[in-house]
Amino acid sequence: MTDQTPVYLSRSDLARRIGVQVGTLGHYTLPEPDVYIGLEGRRTMGWKVETIDEWNARRPGRGNWSKPTN
Repeated sequence: MTDQTPVYLSRSDLARRIGVQVGTLGHYTLPEPDVYIGLEGRRTMGWKVETIDEWNARRPGRGNWSKPTN
């Protein structure tokens, strides 16, 4: 892998990055994936680190569901 090779987070990487269990992600409205891997059937989604960090900074915190997400 070179410095120019793009790196994407899987669902398990995403969960680990924001400190939740993978199953918890089903309760969240995740951002659109930056990439899909595969052509048919169940495709794998991937997100850039920047996409997840920006989304995570805007999402409501625990017990603060009134916080705007935009």
